[in-house]
Amino acid sequence: MLKKWYSLVLLCCVIAVFCSCNKGVIYQKYNKIPDNTWDMNAPMEFNVPIEDTINRYNVYVNIRNDDGYDFSNLYLFIDITAPNNATERDTMNCVLADNSGKWLGEGLGDIWDNKILFKFNTRFRKGNYKFKLTQAMRWV
Repeated sequence: MLKKWYSLVLLCCVIAVFCSCNKGVIYQKYNKIPDNTWDMNAPMEFNVPIEDTINRYNVYVNIRNDDGYDFSNLYLFIDITAPNNATERDTMNCVLADNSGKWLGEGLGDIWDNKILFKFNTRFRKGNYKFKLTQAMRWV
């Protein structure tokens, strides 16, 4: 049986952000999760064109959650497909609350935003990259 990830998250956005180490944001996209339910079989995809092969980039994943989210973290599988179709997969643990349950990041009311570094000081080849983010939360 296929599991779906249900939560009380009022609003949850995942953003792939590229920041050049000396220029600023070169790509940013927000995706709203329909019905606050992120099906593990419905990854979010971000297509990022890279022109600059000289500068290095920091890649962030931004998570927005509300106080109703039942967990202190969010696990993601992140698949990156390069212009030559080579694909690599990473697992990322996005820590959203400390051990006492206090939400991390910047908050406004009951909404919390976290900007989490995924890749640091990375060079890319010229071409289109595809970033695929899949929620990887598992429970008994």
